[in-house]
Amino acid sequence: MLNVMSNNFKFFKGSDILSDVIALDVSKNHSYVVWYRNKQCMDEFDCLHNQVGFKHLKAVTDSADNPAVYFEATGVYSRPVVRFCQDNHLPYTQLNPLELHLRSENLRRVKTDQLDAHKIARSVTENNYRQTEIWSRDYRQLRELTRFCDQITNDIKLAQGKLYTALEQTFPEEEQLFKNKISKLALNVILLFPHPDSVHGLSRTKLKNKLMSQTDKRLSKTKGLKYAEKLITFAQISYPASDINSIQVQEVRYYCRQLIDLIKQKEILIDQMRMLSDPLPAYQIFISMPGIGPLSASQLLGELGDITRFDDANQLNAYIGIDLNRYQSGQYQRQDHINKRGNPHARALVYLIVRNMIRQQASAPNHIVDYYYRLKKRPIPKRDKVAIVACMNRTLKCLYAMTMAGTKYVYAYTDSKSNNVQE
Repeated sequence: MLNVMSNNFKFFKGSDILSDVIALDVSKNHSYVVWYRNKQCMDEFDCLHNQVGFKHLKAVTDSADNPAVYFEATGVYSRPVVRFCQDNHLPYTQLNPLELHLRSENLRRVKTDQLDAHKIARSVTENNYRQTEIWSRDYRQLRELTRFCDQITNDIKLAQGKLYTALEQTFPEEEQLFKNKISKLALNVILLFPHPDSVHGLSRTKLKNKLMSQTDKRLSKTKGLKYAEKLITFAQISYPASDINSIQVQEVRYYCRQLIDLIKQKEILIDQMRMLSDPLPAYQIFISMPGIGPLSASQLLGELGDITRFDDANQLNAYIGIDLNRYQSGQYQRQDHINKRGNPHARALVYLIVRNMIRQQASAPNHIVDYYYRLKKRPIPKRDKVAIVACMNRTLKCLYAMTMAGTKYVYAYTDSKSNNVQE
């Protein structure tokens, strides 16, 4: 992920360094630490990621002159180091592993934790690296909630597939009962009647009363009777592969309960995300744009953070990895494509947002949709994904401009009627 920060943050380079460098090669549960002053190693040691290890590291940083901490971003393994720096108000920089590799690699390849820590320290003294910005608590929580919500969504998809594999053996016709196959109402009905034999012997009125009293959704008598009649019809024609006492029936009930719990948990997370997002000025700006709903806006804030920290929209594009990768050598020029080196979660989210804008184009005028169709109708039409990425670029530029100006989306202010299409 590109570490792009605003001009408010310090640069350190070569002889201009006024701080002692504390460089860490982060591994699981521990880091190898080196302390450099004026390009000379003052100390090195292995630091466990526990209270004893960080107490030793704290003693070193207290002894150093104006220390600055540097380490590679290594996912969850570097989180304890981040917290240590934030708790002790130490300036720190999470280095992009790819950028560090490109700036410090040489022809002789020898890799150990000890050598890697020294390599980081030496690279800091020779190159420009910006300090990592500390996100506010609301943005940090939004990011964690967004990632947690994505995990639950994936779990729902996985459990749904397993449920309907089992249901295919116990009561396959029941899938036709609802359009939304994973609504809480559908799951409650399947939980009550996982097999046609559980419907046999019940009259239409008894079925209706059971549906109305034992499902989460309040059903009217009319809808209750409608579902009861369909259940009786399906039960009469069904010939399941398993009987009512089979393990598959237990499996259907198990996945129904699991899905109901997952859906409830997701609803709780969505409410938390909206509560955190609502006070943020950018939230109201984001939802003013057609195709971006409250949930999408919350997720976008969680993935992008405060976008005013970027110097321009091009840095925002690089952050999510849709900046162009161009290669030319002699007479050969490779076709341009996006880098895909930024935040993959944000990139997927913006892609879905643009798709949603196109699907909902009838609800409100949107210059992004206009731009998409202009790209598709040019003398040489753009391929669909190429046009979508171009729209992603324009969407981010629009959101950035609106946020920096503090204004909501207004279609009349856009360039949607312009004939000049910018590549």
